Formats: sequence, structure tokens, C-alpha cells
Amino acid sequence: MENIKIVFGLKIKELRKQKSYSQNQLAKLTSIDKSYISYIENGNSNVSLKIIEKLAKAFEIEIYKLFE
Repeated sequence: MENIKIVFGLKIKELRKQKSYSQNQLAKLTSIDKSYISYIENGNSNVSLKIIEKLAKAFEIEIYKLFE
């Protein structure tokens, strides 16, 4: 099994690109620092539930879809 942090990060990157958001745009939409967005996408973060919620709202999807 792949590292869940890496899998989650790749999903965030995929969704961001589908929406044509830059990391800066996603950072502004979520009130998350741009460097932390990069950190997440590279699989370097244990993301909190609050951050997960913010990301789901920015992508306009249900939270569970972040894990599909």
C-alpha cells in the first residue's frame, strides 16, 4: 500500500489541476499558506480535519471524494 500522505497529496494536486487552480489560487480560496499546499501535494503533511474540510469546500465536493 502506498503512503496515504502521498496518495492524498496526489489527489489534491489532481483536483487542483482539474479546476485549473494555481497553488496561489487554492491557497487564497482555503486560507491555507501556499507553501503548505505544496507540502500537502508532495505528501509531506498529516493534514488536519479542518484543512481537509477547507480543501473539499474549495473543490466544491464532499469530503469523502478527497479519498477516492
